[in-house]
Amino acid sequence: MTPDEAPVIIRPISQTDAGEVLTLQRAAFVSEAQIYGDPNTAPLVQTLDQLEAELRNARGFVAIVDGRIVGAIRARERDDVLMIGRIAVAPDQQGAGIGQRLLAALEESTTCSVAELFTGSLSKANIELYSSLGYRESERVEQGDGTAQVFMRKMLAHPKN
Repeated sequence: MTPDEAPVIIRPISQTDAGEVLTLQRAAFVSEAQIYGDPNTAPLVQTLDQLEAELRNARGFVAIVDGRIVGAIRARERDDVLMIGRIAVAPDQQGAGIGQRLLAALEESTTCSVAELFTGSLSKANIELYSSLGYRESERVEQGDGTAQVFMRKMLAHPKN
């Protein structure tokens, strides 16, 4: 680590993080909205009240650098599946491994045997990242506009309790 590189701290997400996570989420998803030509994508129009309500029932982690939340991940567990939701990394921190570290923390924190996430078919960088981490396409849901939601799954090495 060089002197100008601050350590990345990964900790559980909390409801008190909602405002900063919403700001991060909006910054992180602008590029996705541009890819799809849709400024009304769910991560950009989610309200603070909606996010606060989601955090009451979701699990997840944030990545912090110099006191600033630079990454966030959220998920729910259902029927032995870790259903991973919005993974957001600040634009100035993308490519630094923060998304990988957040996914790893979430995968290690569960007893589910399968993790599932989704992204859009035009989000090539996301698909490449998830594939490199062991996720495999499990379903493609056409959206009727030439794009599809790409669902990806990964088997987790957790013994059943």
